[in-house]
Amino acid sequence: MGQTARVSAIAWTAAVSLTAWLWLLLCQGFFWRTDVRLPARREPDDWPSVCVVVPARDEAEVLPASLPSLLAQDYPGRAEVFLVDDGSSDGTGELARALARRHGGLPLTVGTPGEPPAGWTGKLWAVRHGIDLARARDPEYLLLTDADIAHAPDSLRMLVAAAGSGGFDVVSQMARLRVASTWERLVVPAFVYFFAQLYPFRRIGRKGSRTAAAAGGCVLLRADAAERARIPDAIRHAVIDDVALARAVKGGGGHIWLGLAERVDSVRPYPRLHDLWRMVSRSAYAQLRHSLALLTGTVAGLALVYLVPPVALAAGLATGDAGAAALGGAAWLVMAGTYAPMLRYYRQPLWLAPLLPFTAFLYLLMTADSAVQHYRGRGAAWKGRTYARPDTVPESVPEEG
Repeated sequence: MGQTARVSAIAWTAAVSLTAWLWLLLCQGFFWRTDVRLPARREPDDWPSVCVVVPARDEAEVLPASLPSLLAQDYPGRAEVFLVDDGSSDGTGELARALARRHGGLPLTVGTPGEPPAGWTGKLWAVRHGIDLARARDPEYLLLTDADIAHAPDSLRMLVAAAGSGGFDVVSQMARLRVASTWERLVVPAFVYFFAQLYPFRRIGRKGSRTAAAAGGCVLLRADAAERARIPDAIRHAVIDDVALARAVKGGGGHIWLGLAERVDSVRPYPRLHDLWRMVSRSAYAQLRHSLALLTGTVAGLALVYLVPPVALAAGLATGDAGAAALGGAAWLVMAGTYAPMLRYYRQPLWLAPLLPFTAFLYLLMTADSAVQHYRGRGAAWKGRTYARPDTVPESVPEEG
């Protein structure tokens, strides 16, 4: 009787997991589709002015592969690049000037903001300095882009045309992250997949929807919308600054759009699991608002949705419980099917799709580790600075190897 009850419990749990997957498949904004790209656009008769703001802290390794692509933008209007050297120790500012002299193109200004005051994250303090420099040019748009992002020559042109045609205050593209190492292939597509699951792109662009998000590597922002939303001052403490920016703009009545990039790529390498682990764990607990209740619910949810299907299938086959095996297998099949489009977008083999439960388990551990680091006082981190609480002064710490 005990064996029957135990197997029945596994089958019941697998049924709940399958129900969750059917709901995600049909009712979560079709998050798994990868066809949300730059919307239809027409080129304006008069191109608006744009200032590009690039916060950069110790980015000498990636800057030669990214900054020349910004300087080489084929933009018909007035455009200028402001790179903010945020206390770098590797010669980032000097290298940026040298690249500008070598490649030419758009004018480049390198600024230095000094250490951020209490209540500011380092990146947003750098963004604020860059926007202050840009205001002297009175631009109509600001392009906020990270130092590791390489843009195709027509990237700025397409972003501005899309914003003007659609009446968007924010047009953001999720840059295609690098997938070269074994761990990048296993973890990176899942990172974007999970993000889209939390913030379905179709809902973000819909007026009246409360869903708001952006991708910090590529955010085109109307200057007047930034002023109305008090960007970045209103979000100065935000660790996940791109989502906070989108919420502030949309909360003020702005129209925003987010989709997958076609020719905007991150050149930052994450060759080891340790590198990817740090990328996720540094802000995962901040995403959960530093709440133990949300952490517990997230861990339970990840286990139910991603881990139960393969466990139920294996247990059902081992014990002869056909119901548990069938339900677990069906849930796993739906899961793999929703992941396949993201793998195709990243040009990865589809045999990686059934490995998503293992990757989800890694993300579960990363999220738990993020909470552990928070309570140890390290908190979220960006380029050697940690933020234990939103109201603390950023503390400089040595980068781990």
